[in-house]
Formats: sequence, structure tokens, C-alpha cells
Amino acid sequence: MTTFSPTALRDTLGSGLLCFPVTHMTPELTFDESAFRAHLQWLSEYNASGVFAAGGTGEFFCHTPAEIGRIVRASVAEAKARVPVIAPAGYGTAQAVEMARDGEAAGADGIFLLPPYLTELDQDGLKEHVRAVCRATDLGVIVYHRANARFTPETFIELTEELPNLIGFKDGIGDIDVVAHLYAKLGPRLVYVGGLPTAETYALPYLELGATTYSSAIFNFAPRWASDFYDSVIKRDRDDVYARIRDFVLPYLNIRNRRAGYSVSIVKAGMTAVGRSAGPVRPPLSDLTPAELAELGALIAATPSIERVK
Repeated sequence: MTTFSPTALRDTLGSGLLCFPVTHMTPELTFDESAFRAHLQWLSEYNASGVFAAGGTGEFFCHTPAEIGRIVRASVAEAKARVPVIAPAGYGTAQAVEMARDGEAAGADGIFLLPPYLTELDQDGLKEHVRAVCRATDLGVIVYHRANARFTPETFIELTEELPNLIGFKDGIGDIDVVAHLYAKLGPRLVYVGGLPTAETYALPYLELGATTYSSAIFNFAPRWASDFYDSVIKRDRDDVYARIRDFVLPYLNIRNRRAGYSVSIVKAGMTAVGRSAGPVRPPLSDLTPAELAELGALIAATPSIERVK
């Protein structure tokens, strides 16, 4: 049973950097639980404020529901109540409800609601989708504003007034109007999460919109660098933030932007480059080419604060 009420979860998540761990795979593309758990043990040394198991960086869209249950349970076991674990839910509403209930049964502390699968939908459908998931669990729910899950401010405000355990809004679209509107109307009622791929790029401007945290995929292979970057964001140290963006993030983005799906693939490549392989990505994603991996490895080697296994 969770020790975090929805309100306590909201406040905890908003107080630090969020960890979205990769999901380790064997060469045969099966879940490598022992390697995954060892990875979480290493990352626990760097004080993230929440672990989002099998999220976007964790290849949620590539796993079966049973595998997601295993990933969540392994995450809960490694967290040992030190840090909240957030379980994913998504696809159709019925599936999302089942995933939310299973996440709660697994001992997770919150639910991360990803966009529905495939179909177009309007605001009324989005409302019913969120209502069904929030009513299926006592845990705090963070909603991912991305792809076809595009909320108007009016829709999300109505939902927060109705659903006490709806505690978070993660923006993966870059919709400044919506985020600004929500913060102006709701203030600290929600935790606002920067959720664009490679969120460090936008962390400082999002802080001014009320987003005190963001999902850091880079944290997987460069936890010290990512933690120091976050500290500079919170301190509003513009010189350090933009020096780090210039020297590491922009060259990193140059590799990431070469193919669709590389925002996940490059993170696993980063794990390989620092000597902590997480295995390949699953289809339909593609791994970086050997030349791109070498290019990323050279960038990492030229960044002193990124530690590599000797």
C-alpha cells in the first residue's frame, strides 16, 4: 500500500528531477529484470523525486500488459518506499483502467496516463477516458498531454474540479497557451511536468510557466550531469544551463533528430556508450547505427561530468 496520498505525491514529484528509466532487454528482446533492477539501484544514488516505470523512455508501447506488470513490480521492489513509483496506463479506456488497477495492486504510488491508442477523439471522449481511470484507483494520476490526448484548458480544469486524485499535467506537445492557462487558473493544485523529448532543452522556460520538474531521459546514462543541470535550472543559472545546452544537448539533438523514434533509441545508445548496456530497443523502434553510436560516444567522452565504466 502506498505511503503517498495524491496530494503528497504531487508535492514530492514537483520537488525534484523525474526518472524515466529505460527497460532493459536481452539480445532476444525479452525483459532483463536483473539488469533493470541493477540500473535502478545505481540511479537511486542520485535522488530523483519519482520513478516512472515503463513510460515513454521505457518503451511502454512495446510491452505486453503482463510485462508492464513485471516492470512495475521490479521498480517497486527496488524503490523500497524511498521514492514514489509511478505505473503506466494507456491504450483504450478499458485497458487503461485494468493497468491502473494492476499498478495499484503492484504497490505503485501513482498512475501515469498515456494517450489513447490510434483513434481520433474529442474533448468529451477525453473527459470520459480520464474519469474512468481516476475513478478506478485511489492513487494520484498524472495525465500526458500529447499526440491525440490534446486537452483544452477548460476540459482539464473541469476534470480537476471533479477528480481529487487528478494531480498532474505533463506537457509533451509544447503547448504554452494551455500550460500558462492552467497554472494561472489552478496554480499549485497540479504538478506541472515538462515532457517534450529531451526536456532539458526547454526546462528553463517551462520553469517560468510553473513546471518545477521534467522527465529526464538523459538521467539514465548521465545522472550526475542531469542532476547538476536540474540544479542550475532551479537556481535559474542561465549561464550554466545554456552552456550545457550548447556543449552537450544540441550535439545530442543533432543525432537524435535523424530518425523518428530516436528519442528513445539514443538513450539506450547512451547506456552502451557509458558501459552500462540496456540492450537493444524493441521494434518498431530502431537502434542507432554503429557510426551514430560512435559519434554519441565521442560526445559523451568529451563531457567530463558524464561518468563511464572503466
